[in-house]
Amino acid sequence: MTDRTTYVTHAGVRRRGWTDTMVRDLLGTPDVQGRDPRRWSLTPLRLYLLARVETVERTPEFADTSASPARSAAAVAYAGRRRAAVLAAIRAEPIEVPRLPGPELERRAVRHRKLLGAHGTGDGPPVAGALVRWQVGYLRHALSRYEALLDGLYGETGRGEAERLLRRRLYEAIAAAYPPLAQECRRRIAVER
Repeated sequence: MTDRTTYVTHAGVRRRGWTDTMVRDLLGTPDVQGRDPRRWSLTPLRLYLLARVETVERTPEFADTSASPARSAAAVAYAGRRRAAVLAAIRAEPIEVPRLPGPELERRAVRHRKLLGAHGTGDGPPVAGALVRWQVGYLRHALSRYEALLDGLYGETGRGEAERLLRRRLYEAIAAAYPPLAQECRRRIAVER
């Protein structure tokens, strides 16, 4: 287990005034890299030793790189272009929801729920309304391949907005493909805003 007081995340380094290019050129490979145990994300968790970050911040190379106003303007412009490109790709991407007969969708949703280790999925029938939630959850999981559209957006370069747009588009596609699930999809869109 890493001691969080001695490490800083990539987003934390960015809050200290670093750009992605500066991190790549001056810090290089993260000291610890892997999946965030607190939440599922395609973006790997990258941790840098705080002492190493502070040491590099005292070097003349860091001062030269961070002092350039052209660098700051270029970084902001690039982040804006990247954000706009990802949002446009999310809006343009056709979302194909798997079409399954009602009983097959129910069977898969219940099985998916059991595989997740959720409580209340015994041998008896599900509680009223639960099956609809499970079906939407299963279909949302089946569409998780669309998360790859978010690649390249980290930290504060519009990732939150892009995630919300993608979730909304996915739920709208599920509602269009399965009208009986539309109310649950609308509820999830409203909750996740």
